[in-house]
Amino acid sequence: MFLGIDIGTSEVKAVLLDSSHRVIGSAGSVLSVSRPHPGHSEQNPHDWWSATQAALGELRKTHPAEYAAVRAIGLSGQMHGAVLLDAQDRVLRPAILWNDTRCAQECVEMMAELPELAQLGGSLAMPGFTAPKLRWVARHEPEVFKQIAKVLLPKDYVRLMLTGDYVTDMSDASGTLWLDVQQRAWSDKLLALTGFTQAHMPRLVEGSQASGTLTAEVAQLLGLSKDVLVAGGAGDNAASAVGMGAVQAGQGFLSLGTSGVLFVVTPSYQPNAASATHAFCHAMPGQWHQMSVMLSAASALQWVTHLLGVANEGALANQAASLTLAERAAAPLFLPYLAGERTPHNDANVRGSFHGLNFETDATRLGYSVIEGVSFGLNDGLAALKAAGSTVQRLSLVGGGSRSAMWAQQLASILNIEIVTHASSTVGGALGAARLGWLATGADPHAVCLTPAVEATYTPDAAEQEVLMPRYAQFRALYKR
Repeated sequence: MFLGIDIGTSEVKAVLLDSSHRVIGSAGSVLSVSRPHPGHSEQNPHDWWSATQAALGELRKTHPAEYAAVRAIGLSGQMHGAVLLDAQDRVLRPAILWNDTRCAQECVEMMAELPELAQLGGSLAMPGFTAPKLRWVARHEPEVFKQIAKVLLPKDYVRLMLTGDYVTDMSDASGTLWLDVQQRAWSDKLLALTGFTQAHMPRLVEGSQASGTLTAEVAQLLGLSKDVLVAGGAGDNAASAVGMGAVQAGQGFLSLGTSGVLFVVTPSYQPNAASATHAFCHAMPGQWHQMSVMLSAASALQWVTHLLGVANEGALANQAASLTLAERAAAPLFLPYLAGERTPHNDANVRGSFHGLNFETDATRLGYSVIEGVSFGLNDGLAALKAAGSTVQRLSLVGGGSRSAMWAQQLASILNIEIVTHASSTVGGALGAARLGWLATGADPHAVCLTPAVEATYTPDAAEQEVLMPRYAQFRALYKR
């Protein structure tokens, strides 16, 4: 048996996986986010450990025999969060999270001070990343900063609680802006931008490599053997990719959730920071990946659903699916930048807008326009990845938006690739983490990293493309920097 633990922003989720690839059980424990000031987003690291114990306690209760047979644990987690520890491993302040935007000025300064930052770190300096957060702390909380002995990422704080070791993996470390992503090693030049040395950093391992074992005290507390291995694990997107079997060059997935993420595995380091893409290490040795991110995806459909007073997003998507191709061609155009945009514009100030409204515009057409606008934004992201050398023929579609067959078909047509959805509800970071734990025991990657069963397949539709492509050209022309 193998245990996967995903330290999310809203929940800690744990799954039990057996060697036949069956998820035996899952459990979760809810987390809350603190926003003490506008643009701030924080969590108490102790809450992650408490929630982890609660989730594991539930699995121990519901599946006692299987739980007791766990051989290895894999960890997945929200990326970029800054856990600051003193020399006695005391948490110095609440962790600053990935969606915290307080350090925009520090990002500008870092880019100016080290022009090669993006080439080394695989991305432009953005407020979501870890390193700019520490420059902010140094400037605004100097008494805290001078006590820092170690900086850990969220899942690695839980690892510290499990094993007593300071360790992170290559994929999660890629999101700090302290890692030389091509060399898979800490960069002294990047660390110097925040006044740190490698002594402040955890040890680096590959995601499928063992990082340690449980301490005797924690093993007794959790009801597990002290010989249980803890794998390096991965950041949430890389772990999700492992859970979907996307571990070879050209494989990838599209996550249509609150944000929209395109993830493609690459055989080498292929950055394209000018278009606000991310080039990170994958969780598997010798592999990298590219990622494009749009900030408003399924959340844009949720927004317009509430605005229009429709029952739910699924109902509005079904209404939109009823439109003929001719009616879609005459619908308004929508720019989906409700919270600014990352890939490819890196523009925090741009905002969403409808274009081409008329007296025939109704709720159905507005709903369609929002879905289409998000699809166009994702195509922008794919174009940015291709410009950096990515090639992909098929993408797994996951997230809430994957429940709309019309949206899946539209994405196949606009992206001009095959889209597949999966029947398994367990696709995600926790499953990938469990697989990484399995790999840490020496298992064959080809036997472990399998693609979950395909529920439906969508291929490009020529008639739909004839409608979409001219509208996409208009969409591109509407963006004004």
